[in-house]
Amino acid sequence: MNGSALVRRVHARTRELPGAELTHPFGPEWDVYKVRGRVFLLLTELRGQQVVTLKTDPEDSRALREAYPDITPGYHMNKKHWITVHPGGALDAGLLDDLVTDSYLLVVENLPKRTRPVDPAAFARDRS
Repeated sequence: MNGSALVRRVHARTRELPGAELTHPFGPEWDVYKVRGRVFLLLTELRGQQVVTLKTDPEDSRALREAYPDITPGYHMNKKHWITVHPGGALDAGLLDDLVTDSYLLVVENLPKRTRPVDPAAFARDRS
């Protein structure tokens, strides 16, 4: 998947997530998606390529980095809980959608129940 396809796919998937909002707290070169004020995804350019940084479970992070050379530890983020996806690799659109959704749900799960835009367990089941 090339850089522009990566960006289009990420923007399309985030628009489908209840309560997700696009912000630019670090300037126009960073697209930062939040849910209820908490970051779950960042898009920016790194060494001339568009990249996406996502929250992930630490065990999943390790497995993904081992399985895909285009997935690295999170750029400017906690390397245990975040990954960065680079364009041009073997990552398919379905997996990218899953990574975006999983990142979103990890953040939603840690929100107070009364402020959650979805029930994380039900939302995860509905997409299976």
